[in-house]
Amino acid sequence: MLEWLLRQDLRLFFHINNQWQQPWMDAVMPWIREPYLWAPLYLFLGLFVTINYGWRGFFWIVLFIVSFGIADQSSSFLKDTFNRVRPCRDPLLQQFVRVLVSYCPMSGSFTSNHAANHFALGTFCFLTLKTAFQRYAWLFYVWAFAIAYAQVYVGVHYPLDVAGGAVLGTLIGLLSGSFFQRRIRLEAELTT
Repeated sequence: MLEWLLRQDLRLFFHINNQWQQPWMDAVMPWIREPYLWAPLYLFLGLFVTINYGWRGFFWIVLFIVSFGIADQSSSFLKDTFNRVRPCRDPLLQQFVRVLVSYCPMSGSFTSNHAANHFALGTFCFLTLKTAFQRYAWLFYVWAFAIAYAQVYVGVHYPLDVAGGAVLGTLIGLLSGSFFQRRIRLEAELTT
């Protein structure tokens, strides 16, 4: 069963990395996964909650950062435990992998920190900000998925790596978001 799953993972990797390529995606995907693109969104969210929710916004920022930290450290622990070789580092695959970034990290491949971090933050934001963003709250998941997909597209992760990171991050986001909603909850500050 595991062998079959790994073969399907490799097959899907080559579809995403090689067959489903587009020139415009070759230009966009390396950029999507970079912090200078997504950091302004998270800065905006921090300002949004601070301005609109006062002291509750401060606690939101703390749990937002804690969610990120737990997801990042948990994923790093799993990388060290499984020690799966990245596609861009695998000597049997290197010549067939399109690497669209300037470097291939030395760390393990399973799970993807990018996927874990952004799905944790996306889930946390979805749970805590869905009343503020209403029907647009699902865009937090689109954002996380785009970053995870980009990791496979540029050749640094397999689909199972980002799927594992997405599951890990979603669970962490569910825990932190549910805790925040039970204990603090964002409610507008009353001005008198």
